[in-house]
Amino acid sequence: MAELTEKIVVSVAPAARHKAEEVRTGSASDISVMTPEEIAADVINCAKEGAAIVHMHVRDKDGKISSDITEFKKTIKMIRDETDIIIEGSTGGVSDLTASERGAVLSLPEVELANLNMGSVNMSGLPFINAPSEIKILCNEIIERNVIPVLELFEPGMIESVNTLIKENILKPPYLYAVSLGFEGSQPARTVNLQHMVNLLPQGVPWYYQEHGIRDLAMCAAAIAAGARIVRVGFEDSVYYRPGKTGKTNAELVARLVEMIGSIGFDIASTEEARKITGIREKYYGKKTGVSFSRA
Repeated sequence: MAELTEKIVVSVAPAARHKAEEVRTGSASDISVMTPEEIAADVINCAKEGAAIVHMHVRDKDGKISSDITEFKKTIKMIRDETDIIIEGSTGGVSDLTASERGAVLSLPEVELANLNMGSVNMSGLPFINAPSEIKILCNEIIERNVIPVLELFEPGMIESVNTLIKENILKPPYLYAVSLGFEGSQPARTVNLQHMVNLLPQGVPWYYQEHGIRDLAMCAAAIAAGARIVRVGFEDSVYYRPGKTGKTNAELVARLVEMIGSIGFDIASTEEARKITGIREKYYGKKTGVSFSRA
């Protein structure tokens, strides 16, 4: 049996951001926002294919970032009825919401990881603003709720923002770093940029690779070679798994990533192993196993 250090955690970000984005067929003309039922069914299949984490935003019926958790809660319940996949809630995304409103995702106890952008960044023509004061508000709330922060880094200066939070005793372990490349207006997804970011990360803290606009899985492979413990695919990032080839479902993208990871000599982490790798102490297994959820 492979050691835990040889296991890679697969994450999926299943929901497209808006109606004008390429999904399923790669054509922007026939896109529709996925319903909670569609997302849940796809995520359940992703778990069967090997995904251990699902990255979720709070969205309304039109797919826009929202503080109303109605649709989010509905989606999570359907997922939880069938699988123990780890729920990663996002406090980011381009919107006009305040930090407190973006923290609505933390109100559900099923959320075990929370994505936190460590600064402001341009995202494909739109600015996402996360001021230092907002980062501190969200960081405090994440830790108070006993959720593991996923510290999303778009450029090297954001690593210094993390260091500041550590020095001020606001950020405490366990936490994860997430190197995010490929957004137009931010760092391109190139190995030179990836390696520079990795060189600045501290030793011994697990890190996560995310790439917007994936056209193939080459950078995911490069990230694993550079030490990433978690890699992500999904419609939020891209529908492509190789040039000109699109996944019809998120589960297909997960299956392609799992296949690639196996081909370079690594094994896939189960959800239980992923909880150990990410530092999650408590477990949520859903109704089918009869194990209840509580936070220590």
